[in-house]
Amino acid sequence: MRGTAASAPPLAQTTQFLAFSLGDAQYGIELLRVREILEFSSPTRVPGTPPFIRGVINLRGNVVPIVDLHVKLGLPKEAETKRACFAIVEVGGEWGEPVRLGLIVDEVTDIIELGAADIESPPPFGTKIRLDFLRGVGNAGGRLYLVLEIDRVLSPVELSAVEEAASEAQAPE
Repeated sequence: MRGTAASAPPLAQTTQFLAFSLGDAQYGIELLRVREILEFSSPTRVPGTPPFIRGVINLRGNVVPIVDLHVKLGLPKEAETKRACFAIVEVGGEWGEPVRLGLIVDEVTDIIELGAADIESPPPFGTKIRLDFLRGVGNAGGRLYLVLEIDRVLSPVELSAVEEAASEAQAPE
């Protein structure tokens, strides 16, 4: 007579995040939102856009707005280093079609895995950015990461400004 095997405990649900640095802190964005990483190049400035929109780039025939996370998050701005790059992400799916945009980051450092137990609520003190921009503080390998809730970093109005910058840059003169 065969005994029934005890069912295996469920695997801990983990999510992968792109880890990157901005200034002296480490951040993470859900990897499924990241489409690609590109070497930094100076974006073309679009007049009349909000200060956090650095400009636009041409990505294989598509105009992609570039958001300076330093400015948007209220962090001190330093000159880009050789390790600076664009993280091309999709945001705003809950308001309609997702918008593809680039985020300027100082350096992509890793891909990390975090489970729900690895992410704690952000402390009400000590972070320089708005708490509603954060999913929480993740701990991976003894290192802390500020996990961004990317859809909250840009409001629907700001997202419209990003889309408008892209369409203005793409419009024939």
